[in-house]
Amino acid sequence: MFERLETIEARYDKLNELLSDPEVINDANKLREYSKEQSSLQETVAAYREYKEAKEQLDEAKMMLEEKLDPEMTAMVKEEIADLESKLEDLTQKLKVLLLPKDPNDEKNVIVEIRGAAGGDEAALFAGDLYKMYSRYAEMQGWKTEVIEANYTELGGYKEIIFMINGNGAYSRLKYENGAHRVQRVPATESGGRIHTSTATVAVLPEAEEVEVEIHEKDIRVDTFTSSGPGGQSVNTTQSAVRLTHLPTGIVVSCQDEKSQIKNKEKAMKVLRARVYDKFQQEKQKEYDENRKSAVGTGDRSERIRTYNFPQNRVTDHRIGLTIQKLDQILLGKIDEIIEALITEDQTSKMKAQAEE
Repeated sequence: MFERLETIEARYDKLNELLSDPEVINDANKLREYSKEQSSLQETVAAYREYKEAKEQLDEAKMMLEEKLDPEMTAMVKEEIADLESKLEDLTQKLKVLLLPKDPNDEKNVIVEIRGAAGGDEAALFAGDLYKMYSRYAEMQGWKTEVIEANYTELGGYKEIIFMINGNGAYSRLKYENGAHRVQRVPATESGGRIHTSTATVAVLPEAEEVEVEIHEKDIRVDTFTSSGPGGQSVNTTQSAVRLTHLPTGIVVSCQDEKSQIKNKEKAMKVLRARVYDKFQQEKQKEYDENRKSAVGTGDRSERIRTYNFPQNRVTDHRIGLTIQKLDQILLGKIDEIIEALITEDQTSKMKAQAEE
């Protein structure tokens, strides 16, 4: 482990030199590449330097104990040794986590797709609740949310809503939300007070840059049409809505949220690029099926991952057996407790797999 850390620290120092090199400063691509790499190593290097400093202090304290000290000084040195040993233990654990293989998508913005599934209007209303939950969470993180496409229902829910969250590390936090979310509650339309079960699906896709997935114009069919509102009513008489079909994969994306056809096409291209990139990523992951099973965040998107029980104010994440009795707070966007538990489980699983190799 420490050999790897020495190599990482040396690379970090080298990157600092490179970022001061006029040749690199004048090359936008190299500057961006080296800055990104340096940023990815920064936390690990800081923790390693803190570890080395604490280790040096511990060695000095142990040497002091070999000298003739008065009882009071001896007690102070022993207390310092205990504190430093505890600190080194914590730092060692932190370094093990930092050395786990990084998900290359972790720092990216995300495109979130929520669709009402089983349950008709109630499922669509629940899709709306999930959208508000993620929007509020994004706001708390200081991230920006932008709706790309929304297919409303007359009762105020969404058959489908696609939106982008712009924020550093958004994918690292939200990638665990992939899957089917189940709600148990009495719908407003239910006169008998019976509890209904409905579901909505969530897909979280990392935003893909043009350099990561190449989409040729000749491979895209562009169709334009008039946008419509809830219930299919006409909203716009101009051909501002855009539908893109990626011919090699058959992936179809439409966008009608903007009044401008150009803006709708730009938004649709972002979603198309993310879906094509995700398709290739999913195919690649199938080659590492065992790894996919050991990682919490890469399960099948049809898998039921969480239940929101309104009568008991309860949320249960089925992947890790976590139950929280504060559904009202969760729906306000306070989902960090669940996310942190999922990250911890994922890291533990990966460390165990690494130890077995």
